[in-house]
Amino acid sequence: MCNIEDYKSTQNRVKFYRKLVFPFVPVYYLVTYVRNKLYDNGIIKSKSYDFPVICVGNLSVGGTGKTPMIEYLIYLLKDAYTIATLSRGYKRKSKGFQLGNEAASAEILGDEPFQFYTKFNKDVQIAVDSNRVQGIKSLLELHNKPQIILLDDAFQHRRVKAGFNILLTTYDNLYTDDFLLPAGNLRESGTGANRADAIVITKCPTALDEMEMGNIINKINPQKHQAVFFSRIVYSEKVKSLKNEVDLSAVNNFTLVTGIANATPLVEYLKSKNLKFEHLNYQDHYRFTSNDIEKLTQYKMIITTEKDFMRLQSFNALQDTLYYLPIKVQLNESEKFNKLIKQFVESKL
Repeated sequence: MCNIEDYKSTQNRVKFYRKLVFPFVPVYYLVTYVRNKLYDNGIIKSKSYDFPVICVGNLSVGGTGKTPMIEYLIYLLKDAYTIATLSRGYKRKSKGFQLGNEAASAEILGDEPFQFYTKFNKDVQIAVDSNRVQGIKSLLELHNKPQIILLDDAFQHRRVKAGFNILLTTYDNLYTDDFLLPAGNLRESGTGANRADAIVITKCPTALDEMEMGNIINKINPQKHQAVFFSRIVYSEKVKSLKNEVDLSAVNNFTLVTGIANATPLVEYLKSKNLKFEHLNYQDHYRFTSNDIEKLTQYKMIITTEKDFMRLQSFNALQDTLYYLPIKVQLNESEKFNKLIKQFVESKL
């Protein structure tokens, strides 16, 4: 656990250590290059499908906004089609294929899938399986099988060939400015972006003008078949708990608890609202212990992210003090994006 200043200091140390391991980048590049070429040339087979499979992913490790993008697609499509989401279920304690049901929890599904289930369980089938091919097979064996499957964080899972790939990259760390692991955050070379059908620049500032967007598009240099969009995070005006909701403007002197890849945008947003708070910053996907919870019970009001809320809500001792701040994605050309997605879906059904 650390505050935001400690977090920034840690990030600076990480950058220093990554410079030391830079000589290992060519090895990582070679491994990922050979793997991709084997798939590209059909030596290792990818499985494609005759119904809509949409993948949301990225080239880098860390948070690029995949969860709110999946939710955007759910809202866009759920009223017209039977939808399922399929995730790996990162850091879940269960094994194999799991389908969200009344017994679901963050430990069974993982944080993000449990968030999907909590929001959409009446409208969407929420599944997890580290083997996406097997996961799709299991979904298609259901009595009420989905018409559309949304793959969460599967851009590098090339055993499945999605019909439409949405690649996310953050405004403040474009994949074109990053390096391969272990010196940077990229899981594969930036040329992997060529597999995308749409590229979305996420977490953009509100004041992003046409000239800057043009400069970013020029830097990315998209292929002719690729559409580029810009999105930003929109925070709710209310914080919610299991029992009620409160206007964000009415709260102050609270404790912000985060266990996400990058809490800086949230912290800066809350500061821009002139709110007073203490920030307890944990590692991404942090599993809170009983000792952690005992310490958190000392605080009168806790605000956290929706993803962290999925883990923390199970502790009864926090249910009267724990709130989360909902977010959603806002796209600069939403009508164009929506039309692109719907045209793909209709072409496959």
